[in-house]
Amino acid sequence: MAEFDYLIVGAGLYGAVFAHEMQKKGKKCLVVDKRGHIGGNVYTEDVEGIQVHRYGAHIFHTSDKEVWDYVNGFAEFNRYTNSPVARYKDELYNLPFNMNTFYALWGVKTPEEARAKIEEQKAEAALQKSRDGGHEPANLEEQAIALIGRDIYEKLVKGYTEKQWGRRATELPPFIIKRLPVRFTFDNNYFNDRYQGIPIGGYTAMIEKMLEGSEVRLNVDYLENRAELNALADRIVYTGMIDAFFDHRFGYLEYRSLRFETEILNMPNFQGNAVVNYTEYEVPYTRIIEHKHFEFGTQDMTVITREYPAAWKQGDEPYYPMNDEKNMKLYEKYRELAEKEERVKFGGRLGEYKYYDMHQVIRRALDDSCAEA
Repeated sequence: MAEFDYLIVGAGLYGAVFAHEMQKKGKKCLVVDKRGHIGGNVYTEDVEGIQVHRYGAHIFHTSDKEVWDYVNGFAEFNRYTNSPVARYKDELYNLPFNMNTFYALWGVKTPEEARAKIEEQKAEAALQKSRDGGHEPANLEEQAIALIGRDIYEKLVKGYTEKQWGRRATELPPFIIKRLPVRFTFDNNYFNDRYQGIPIGGYTAMIEKMLEGSEVRLNVDYLENRAELNALADRIVYTGMIDAFFDHRFGYLEYRSLRFETEILNMPNFQGNAVVNYTEYEVPYTRIIEHKHFEFGTQDMTVITREYPAAWKQGDEPYYPMNDEKNMKLYEKYRELAEKEERVKFGGRLGEYKYYDMHQVIRRALDDSCAEA
């Protein structure tokens, strides 16, 4: 008999929730992670009394009451509301696009005036397109201008998107931007979800509680020790890159990666907001995160992180799957292989090659664990 019922590869949200649910069913779990800490990309660490989001800002939000109640069983959540600010050169704008944004752009004060300004710019774009032959949007730039006009696109979409994807907007397919939410209210809340907040004391403490009762081994590379680890358990739950599991048999799936530069500053307040996006292309980072504002900190010092998008290469951390047509065709080949693995379940953003928010990962892990015998 195997020593464990489940070997769970990855101590992030999916792996931690799955392990907790299996523990409740009386199953014995071994959780391994190649990093030296639990929590995956939601890992937070204490720096001078400030919970620092090591791998970028993570704001929990959901309209799924069951998921909200679930995470509140492991942590108390604060009332943090995500209200990012966009900086374009020396101009500041509220996100998402709302009446505060439109007032800063055009000086309009009513929804009717704002709507008219946007429609005017959309009409100008449509007229120009008809002069050019009236074709459907051929790239992301044309699609975005058709949706929200040139002013919003030029200042708040173009540069940020090009940095994020590593390509010019005219080289990106139009389907990437299917819609751009526009609000004709003075509401700076980025999310529409009913529930929102950040666990007081950070995500790491929440993950620790989820993993109570499971054996956790860190700094363990599953793929380098596969045979030895597989022998320890009856079932394997794999949350790493699906193409790596199959030794890139059909080629490499593509991702976008990130690089972070963190500074401790001897000042109480650097930018006055947790997240400020830098939307001009010439600024190499996409945003600056000031971590203390996630928990309304009043410390005499502060910690900031500049976030740089980067092309992914072997050995880098993969953050965003490139879910374009080429990569989805390749993923489908790996998915078909995965379905033939009788002992292995694939889950999470990397295991399913799908961009999940945190609440979606938890919902998926809960559903998958329920399906287990």
